[in-house]
Amino acid sequence: MNEIYVPAVVPADPEANATDLLVDRVAATPDSPLFALPTADGGWEDVSTAEFHRQVVALAKGFIAAGVQPGDKIGFICRTRYEWTLVDFATWFAGAVLVPIYETSAPAQIAYTLNDSGASAIIVETAEHFARFDEVRADLPQIEKVWQMHLGDLEKLVDGGGEVTDAQVEERRTLASGSDLATLIYTSGSTGTPKGCVLTHSNFVELSRNAAVAMKEVVEPGSSTLLFITTAHVFARFISILGVHAGVKVGHQADTKQLLPALGSFKPTFLLAVPRVFEKVYNSAEQKAAAGGKEKIFRKAADVAIAHSKALDAGKVPLGLKLQFALFDKLVYGKLKAAMGGRVRYAVSGSAPLGLRLGHFFRSLDVKILEGYGLTETTAPATVNIVSKFKIGTVGTALPGVGIKIADDGEVLVKGIDVFDGYWNKPEETAAVFSGEWFHTGDIGSLDDEGYLTITGRKKEIIVTAGGKNVAPAALEDPIRANPIVGQVVVVGDQKPFISALITLDPEMLPVWLNNNGEAGDMSVADAARNPKVIAEVQRAIDLANAKVSRAESIRKFKILDIEFTEASGHLTPKMSIKRHEIVKDFAPLIEELYSGAPATEGISLR
Repeated sequence: MNEIYVPAVVPADPEANATDLLVDRVAATPDSPLFALPTADGGWEDVSTAEFHRQVVALAKGFIAAGVQPGDKIGFICRTRYEWTLVDFATWFAGAVLVPIYETSAPAQIAYTLNDSGASAIIVETAEHFARFDEVRADLPQIEKVWQMHLGDLEKLVDGGGEVTDAQVEERRTLASGSDLATLIYTSGSTGTPKGCVLTHSNFVELSRNAAVAMKEVVEPGSSTLLFITTAHVFARFISILGVHAGVKVGHQADTKQLLPALGSFKPTFLLAVPRVFEKVYNSAEQKAAAGGKEKIFRKAADVAIAHSKALDAGKVPLGLKLQFALFDKLVYGKLKAAMGGRVRYAVSGSAPLGLRLGHFFRSLDVKILEGYGLTETTAPATVNIVSKFKIGTVGTALPGVGIKIADDGEVLVKGIDVFDGYWNKPEETAAVFSGEWFHTGDIGSLDDEGYLTITGRKKEIIVTAGGKNVAPAALEDPIRANPIVGQVVVVGDQKPFISALITLDPEMLPVWLNNNGEAGDMSVADAARNPKVIAEVQRAIDLANAKVSRAESIRKFKILDIEFTEASGHLTPKMSIKRHEIVKDFAPLIEELYSGAPATEGISLR
């Protein structure tokens, strides 16, 4: 199969805009909790749908009174918190357009986004955010209004909107139709200058309405989720809007160090996360078991969980495996479930491949990880594994209203209700990614006979060795990165005689692993990069990855770096994806070292 289209299950409404999702939710369940706010004692206080709507209208009145005009663009820098979605909907109710800016953006990135979008106002959450904006303010004469949340400016806006009538807000709210601009979301720029993706109201409305039907078990009445990934990214932004449409109770925790306590108190029914989060949950549990002398028990439990999940797929679980599974469910699995709040049944994963092992492991914990696929240009999801149609190792099937096609060169093409209108003020770049109604994603993948999509890599990232072998870096990088001490992996070798890799260490997991392996836990990353036990562990991770590919594709040399890749260093995007081209450029001399001297053999380390 090389093409599939799933018809929409909800009739399209070209006149509807994103505000209608909230208006319809208020009409359906005004008293049901739509959000929950953290309290000082570690608990949560519900915010009803009607109360959220009241706050949205009050803030929209403030925007109108402050001079915000229909179509005005407002930049927004804010961490993941309740006010993010409040501001989002209030902006729409005022007839304006929100332009998210990552809370980690540098001053130059802030200036670029505000200038390119033509924003006339900005909202910042903290004094530190304001300082970064203020550094480039002289280059932004078009910014007429600056609101600072930490100074109470949202409350001041509400206070200033008292003279604006409900009728005025309703007039503004209903100005936009489905084809109008809802938001400009700038790509994270992993391969060049960020581009503003033009997402329409219909993108959000039609995708939310159809996804809610396809994922009805996940967003059913009484469901809840705790958001912790950045809402400036389209992934969490879409889930926030879907939550409003479906009546999902949403809490927020921007500090991932406080995630486990927050999960324990909030008790969500589903999670939204990237694969790195699931890797860390697994690795943390494994290292905690090792610290208590129970590493062998944990690994046996993990093997049983994975075997149990695979047996479910095969249609029969042998009696012996059932008994082992029941034992470990009490000893191991139950504790992990409790750590995630005890009620999590589903997790939606995206942005990178999850890996078969983790998918099977969590599935046996009664947590189905519904891996999906999409881009900013597809308003987040284009495909997703749904509860009734679920295949571990794939990114699922097309959502209703979406089509997937595999081009002759293996590139994944998408069409449908989720596809954006183009890049802001970039007609040539827009034309380059469309063939008629099909959007060229730049990803390489395949469809199986049942319509499940598998992604194997980025078209522009395919490495061609000197011997002519095509290598998809992700196939090697993802399993290596699953190792607890590995932070990031960058596979290199374009036009070289063999494949090599640059490795960074995970500063969070490293001290625990060192302690568990008889080394000083306070060892610096630089010293750890030269430690024989660390080198051997990285070699073990590479050997496991190499076992999955041919020799021509395998990693023959690697170098453990004594630094981290960070967003500040220019090597990671805000969603923590590697900027491959920047890394290859900045570490070019080091990469050349990998290919100098004697011919490579398996397992050589330069440390």
